[in-house]
Amino acid sequence: MVLLRVLTALAAFFVASPALAECRVGALDTMAERALVHLPAKHSPAPMPLIMLLHGSTGTGAEMLRDSHLAETADLHGFVVVSPDGGIAAKRGYVWNIPGVLTVSGTLPPKDARDDVAYLTGLVDRLVATGCVDGKRVYLTGLSGGGRMTSWLGCVAPARFAAIAPVVGLRAGRPAGSDPMQADPATCHPSVSVPLLAFSGDADTTNPIAGGGAPYWQYSQVTALQRWAVLNGCSEPYARNVGASVYEQGYARCKGDATVAARVMRGGQHNWSVVDNEAMWAFLSRHTR
Repeated sequence: MVLLRVLTALAAFFVASPALAECRVGALDTMAERALVHLPAKHSPAPMPLIMLLHGSTGTGAEMLRDSHLAETADLHGFVVVSPDGGIAAKRGYVWNIPGVLTVSGTLPPKDARDDVAYLTGLVDRLVATGCVDGKRVYLTGLSGGGRMTSWLGCVAPARFAAIAPVVGLRAGRPAGSDPMQADPATCHPSVSVPLLAFSGDADTTNPIAGGGAPYWQYSQVTALQRWAVLNGCSEPYARNVGASVYEQGYARCKGDATVAARVMRGGQHNWSVVDNEAMWAFLSRHTR
């Protein structure tokens, strides 16, 4: 009689429990972006973490996937990488549509340009629907213009990404109209805390960490960090040396287990060489939504 009750309870449990998601590579293969999706060499049949990787202005997703070497990191740690193209054609590649912010060509995005926030969050949803991506472990990074787009998504779609890691492109909203050396608080007010680790170089003359530069840039990296610290409710500033050539400045004791930090390479310039892929993955993988 006892055995019968146990078997009945087990049967009820399995009937009530949803089927475990499984990676359907065939569904992935039908996607228009399939060539820009990297599955780890020994991928799991279960849903895997995803890093969305955004190229710099006038670049392409294929170039970004090649130059970042994140595919190799994915093979080591078992996550998926997708590196899509921006929605606005520019020179030999594409730029991202950040509403109200000048592109590198010095013009605002065309009114009929693709809504890149809707496109990128929709792309995540489509990847999750294949069963290959775990929707709670979706991360975002990008280089330069892709770093600015990463920051923008942190502002306007924070619940879709568990953590972000802008590269030579950390922003906290648009430059303020009255004082472009400050971030406009009205343009970045995420509904949840956003764990953030930026990477940059102190010899970057394109997006200088001290501020200035192009109209889309202006305020300093420190200003961006301070603003994100306010948004994430952080209370403990810190600075430390990570190694002989890298230092980190940021804020701890933030809401929702978030942190805000930037790793700066001494002598680092405007390219992916300022990034430690292993350190990036170690940071991102600590967070879930």
